[in-house]
Amino acid sequence: MTPPVFAHGHLRLYLLSLLDEQPQHGYELIQALGDRFGGTYVPSAGTIYPRLAKLQEEGLVTKESDGRRTVYAITDAGRAELAARREELDAIETDVTDQVRRLADEVRSSVQDAMRTLRADLAAAANDARVGATTPHPDQDPRTESRRLLHEAEAALTTFRADIRSELRAQVARGTLAADTVELLTDRLNQVLRELTAALRN
Repeated sequence: MTPPVFAHGHLRLYLLSLLDEQPQHGYELIQALGDRFGGTYVPSAGTIYPRLAKLQEEGLVTKESDGRRTVYAITDAGRAELAARREELDAIETDVTDQVRRLADEVRSSVQDAMRTLRADLAAAANDARVGATTPHPDQDPRTESRRLLHEAEAALTTFRADIRSELRAQVARGTLAADTVELLTDRLNQVLRELTAALRN
C-alpha cells in the first residue's frame, strides 16, 4: 500500500497539532505519526527535524534540553496558526482516517481469503475421508466422526475470524493499527495454511 503523502505545508501543520496535545521529543513525534497512520506512513528523522527547526525559527515551537534529548513545545503563535487553519487540519485528519480504513479493508480481505482456503481444504479432506473410507466398524462410522470434526474446525475458524476482526476494528478506531501487525497476521495465517494443507494431504 502506498504511504499517504502530505501536501505542501501539511506535515508542518500536523506536527503543530501533535505538539498542541503535549510537548514531545522528536522520536515521539515520529512514533505518533506512525501510530496515526496505522504504520502506513512513518517519516524519517531527516524529514521531521528540519521542519521542527523551521517551526522554531518562525516562533511556532520552542525546544528545551531534557538530558540527552530535546523536547519541543508549541507556542501561543503556534496555537494561533492552528486555530486559523482548523478547517485545513480537519481535512488532513479525514485523509488519515481514510488511509487507515483502506488498510483495514486490505487486512479483512487477506483474512477472509485465508479462511476460505482453509475451509475448502477441510471440506476436501472430509470428502476424501468419505470416498476412501473402508468398511466402518459396526460401533463407529468414521464418516460421522469426520463430519463432527469438520463442524468443530469450522466453528473454530468462525470464532477466530470474529475475534481478529473485533481487535482490528478496535485498533482502527484508535488509529493504532500498525503495518507490523498486518504483516504478522498475514505471515502467521500463511504459515498455518501451509502446515494444515500439508497435514491434510498426508
